[in-house]
Amino acid sequence: MKKAAIIGMGVISPIHIAAIEGNPEITLVGVCDTDKRSTCAAPEHVPFYTDYRAMIAETKPDVVHICLPHYLHAPVSMEAAELGVHVFCEKPVAMNTGEAEKFAEFEAAHPDIHIGVCLQNRFNESVEMLKELIDGGEYGAVTGVRGTVPWYRSKEYYDVAPWRGRWDTAGGGCMINQAVHTLDLMYHLGGEISGLKAVTAQLLDYGIEVEDTVSAVINYTNGAHGMFMATNANYTNESTQLSVQLEKGAFLIMDNTLYRIGADGTKETLCTDARLPGSKFYYGASHSKLIGRFYQALEEDSQDYLHVRDAVMSIRLIDAIQESGRTGQKVVL
Repeated sequence: MKKAAIIGMGVISPIHIAAIEGNPEITLVGVCDTDKRSTCAAPEHVPFYTDYRAMIAETKPDVVHICLPHYLHAPVSMEAAELGVHVFCEKPVAMNTGEAEKFAEFEAAHPDIHIGVCLQNRFNESVEMLKELIDGGEYGAVTGVRGTVPWYRSKEYYDVAPWRGRWDTAGGGCMINQAVHTLDLMYHLGGEISGLKAVTAQLLDYGIEVEDTVSAVINYTNGAHGMFMATNANYTNESTQLSVQLEKGAFLIMDNTLYRIGADGTKETLCTDARLPGSKFYYGASHSKLIGRFYQALEEDSQDYLHVRDAVMSIRLIDAIQESGRTGQKVVL
C-alpha cells in the first residue's frame, strides 16, 4: 500500500483524486492548496494543508502529485524529490526547454527517486494500438502526420485564473496548456523531428499575453511531413484529431476512436477509448491507467513509466514553434 498526497487543488485535481481513490493499492493521506476555499474539492476524510512542506513532514507520503500552475511544476517537483518523496507531475513538465532539460538532469542525478509525468494520452487504447501497428512494420514507414486541436476557451477561463494568460506563469497559451498532448503524440508516433516552421497568433480579444492559435509544418528526420494546428478560438471543444499516413495504410484517431482509412475514404473502426463522463471528456480517461502504472513501477522498482526525459521533446517543440512564430523562419531542432 502506497500513500499519496496532492499539491494543488485546481481543476485537474479531481481527476487525480478519482484515480487514487479508485486504486485499492493507494491511500490519499493529504491535499494542499494555498487557497483554503479549495477544501471543497478534497474528500472529507483527507486532511487539508496550506503548506506542502508541512503536509509532507506530517503525512509522510510515498508520492506527491503536482497539480499546480505551470511555473511551479518543475521547482516544487524537485523540492519534493530532495525531501525523499517520489513525484507524479502534471503536464507540462516545465515552462521552457532550459527548465525541462535541467529537470531531466535532476532526474538522472536522483536515480532512487521516481518522477513520473502525466502525458496520459499515450495510454489511450487508440494510441497504444496505433503505436503497435506503426512499430510492427506491416504498413511500412510513416510518411505523414497531422494533429489538430479545435477547442474553445472563454475570456472567463483566463479571468478566473490569470496565470493562464501570462508568459511568466503559464509559459505559453494553447500549445502548452491544451495541445501539449497532441504535440507529444506527433513525436511519439511519428518519430524524431528535425525542424519546423510555424505561425502563432492571438485571434481572441482577451487581453492575454500568450498565443491562442498556432499552425506549423513539421519535418521528420525520416522525411515524413507533419502538419499541426491548434486553437482556443473555436466555438466549442471539438474532438482532437491525429492522422498518420504510412506507406501501406492510413489511420485516424477522432472522437476517441481509431479508424483504418480505406483507399476510397471509408473508415473501419479498430478500437475505441474509454471516455470520461461529463464536460471534461476531452481530458481522456487514461489518467488512472498511467497513475496505476507509475505506482506499480514503484512497487516493483522498475522504470516502466513516463519519465521527465520522455517529456522534454514536447517542450522543445513548443519553444521551436514560438520561436518560428516570432521570427518567421524555420527552426532546426
